[in-house]
Amino acid sequence: MMPLQLTIHRAQPADIPQIVAIERIAFVDPWDERTFRESLALYPETFFVARNNGDLAGFVAAGIEDTGEELYGHIMNLAVAPAYRRHGIGQQLIRRLEQEYAVLGASGVQLEVRITNAGAQEFYRRLGYQEVFHIACYYANEEDALVMMKWFRF
Repeated sequence: MMPLQLTIHRAQPADIPQIVAIERIAFVDPWDERTFRESLALYPETFFVARNNGDLAGFVAAGIEDTGEELYGHIMNLAVAPAYRRHGIGQQLIRRLEQEYAVLGASGVQLEVRITNAGAQEFYRRLGYQEVFHIACYYANEEDALVMMKWFRF
């Protein structure tokens, strides 16, 4: 593969079909198009795509939640197209998202990952995320989730 000409920008409604295509390859229980459209409508400032020469290489769909005492981010979905994996795109998407959370004043960010997905857990650990707790039967197939969190130090 030639060197990447990667750009990261906020997702647009026109990106959804390509996002859905990546999602279907990446996950056993993928989100549908409607869920992505709702996520983009609710959280346009924290939904990013990565493009290489115009080709959609990956995305991160995330939200921001207000507990009344503080703001925190919530990574809901991250996927990279198979042809672009192992090129640091997932890490770049997470870093861009974390920058946005800092601008928005979030104190940290959380995510859920399948208890059996050791690769994803290690990916997030390398980025500074720590295990917080488990949620039993979180996924549609009743698999448990591991909740991971990263706190921002300002």
